[in-house]
Amino acid sequence: MNPKSLTLLLIVSTMLPLFLLACSSEDSNDAESSGAQDTLIFARGGDAVSLDPSEVTDNESENVAQSILETLTTFAEGETVVEPMLATEWTESEDGLTYTFTLHEGVKFHDGTDFNADAVAFNFTRWMNGGGDKFPMYGTVFGGYQGDEAHNIASVTAVDESTVEINLNNPQPTLLKDLALTPLSISSPAAIEESGDDYRSNPVGTGPFIFQEWQPNERIVLEKNDDYRIDGLPKLQQVIFRTIPDNSSRLNALLSGEVDLITGLDSESYSQVEEDPELELFSRPPLNLGYLGMTLTHEPFDDPLVRQALSHAVNKEAMVEAFFGEGAIPAKNVIPPAVEGYNDDIEPYAYDPEKAKELLAEAGLPDGFEMELYAMPVSRPYMPDGAKVAEYLQSNFAAIGVEAEIVTFEWATYIEKAINGEADTFLLGWTGMNGDADNFIYTLLHGDNVGSTNSTQYDNPELNAILDEARTITDQEARNELYREAQVILHEDPPIIPLVHTSPSLAGKENITGFDPHPTGRVITTEIEFE
Repeated sequence: MNPKSLTLLLIVSTMLPLFLLACSSEDSNDAESSGAQDTLIFARGGDAVSLDPSEVTDNESENVAQSILETLTTFAEGETVVEPMLATEWTESEDGLTYTFTLHEGVKFHDGTDFNADAVAFNFTRWMNGGGDKFPMYGTVFGGYQGDEAHNIASVTAVDESTVEINLNNPQPTLLKDLALTPLSISSPAAIEESGDDYRSNPVGTGPFIFQEWQPNERIVLEKNDDYRIDGLPKLQQVIFRTIPDNSSRLNALLSGEVDLITGLDSESYSQVEEDPELELFSRPPLNLGYLGMTLTHEPFDDPLVRQALSHAVNKEAMVEAFFGEGAIPAKNVIPPAVEGYNDDIEPYAYDPEKAKELLAEAGLPDGFEMELYAMPVSRPYMPDGAKVAEYLQSNFAAIGVEAEIVTFEWATYIEKAINGEADTFLLGWTGMNGDADNFIYTLLHGDNVGSTNSTQYDNPELNAILDEARTITDQEARNELYREAQVILHEDPPIIPLVHTSPSLAGKENITGFDPHPTGRVITTEIEFE
C-alpha cells in the first residue's frame, strides 16, 4: 500500500466511528445550527393503540393525536373553559337545539386538501354511522349512533364553505365542551377514503405537526407543519413520542438527557426531580380517578354484597401513602371533588376486614373465593405503578379469604379484554376530558356504554334514567343534584372501588417553556420550546 493510501485509510478509520455515532443519534435534541434545541422527546409508559383518535379512549393514543389533529373547540390553558379552535365563533338557538359554527378559512389538511364545512359534516357522518366498537366516544357523547332512539344528533349540515350547523334532538348542555374532546378531532376526508382501515396508522389533520412514522412500542415521530394556521407556531421542528414501559428506566432516560419530558413518576422519585437543578416538575390539577373495576357478568360479582365486601377490604389511606405522589387523596366517589355535583355527604367505605368477612358470609361465601385481578402494564397519571397497586390489593383481599391471581397483558390487549368483559376485576382509571360529571359517570357506568367505555358491564336502570335526565337540562344546580343522587346509587351498589384521585406530575428539563400541564391530561406541544 502506498503512503497516500495508508494515510487515507487512517483518516477514514479515525473518522468512521465518529460518523457512525452521529448517524446513530437520530433522537438527538441538539440543533447545533441554530444553537437552540428544536426536538422534543417525550417518554411515556405505553404505546398508542391507534392514531385515529375517534377509535380510542386511552390517553396514550390521544396525546399523540392532539399534535396532529384539531377539534372545533378547545380548552383554555389550565382550565376547562371553552375556547375557539377550528371554529372561530358560534351561536346557539333559543331552544338549545341548533348550533351554528363559523370556521377558519384557508386552512389546509396536511395532505393539501381543504378544511371546510363539508369536511366537518363528513367526519360526523362517519362517526354516527359507526358503532361502539369503532367510535366509542362518539356514542358516549351523543347517546348512540344513527338509528338509535337516544342518538342526539339530528343532522350536521354544511351551510356554506365556512359555516356548519349542528342540530340536536334534545338540549345538550355539555356540547361545546364535548366538541373539544380529542376523539372528535377533524380528519381529512380524502385521507380516510384513501387509507381505509389503515388510516389508524396514517392520520392526517390540520394540527401543528405532521405524522411521519410509527415504530410500534418504540417511537412515533412528528414533523413541524410549516403551513400551520397560526403564525409563529409550532415552535419545535420535531416531536418524538418514545415508549419506555418501566418507570425507573424512563426517569433514568431523563436524568441522562436521552429524553426531555416524561410521565409516570413513582412517588419516591418526586424529591429526586425537585432536588435536581436541571429538572422541573410539571403538576396537573386533580381531575381523574383510579379505580378497581368489577365485572358484573362474572360470578360472584353479580352480588352487591360481594362488591361491598371488597370495598371494605381495601386500606386506601395506606395505599395512597405508599404508592402515590404529593397531592393524591383516597377516593370515595366516581368523580373527583373539584367536579360540580360531587357528593361530599357520602361516607366512604371504612377499612374493615371483619365487616368484609361478614358480608362475604352473608353472600354465601364464608371461605372466600378465587378471582383474577388485571394489573395495568403501563404508567398512567391516575396509576403510576399498576403492578404495585395490584400486589397491594392482592394482600388486602387475601386477609378476607379472597385469593386474587394477578395477570397482565400488553396495553392494547389489556384495554380490549377489559372492554369485552373478560376480566374478573381490573385496574383502570379515567382522566376527565371536559370537567363535567357526565364525562365520568355516564362515560364509565351508563348501560348504553357497555362494550365501549363501561368495562364493568354495569347496567342499572335507575342510574341510567338519572344520567339521561341530567343530559337534557341546562340548569346546572338541577344537574348537580341528579349527579349527587347517582353517586348514592353507585355507593350502595358499587360496580367499581374508587381508589384514588391524583395530582399527576410530569418531569422534564428545566429549560422547557410553553408546556401546559392541563387538568384533562392532554399533551399540547404547539407552544413548547427550549430556552
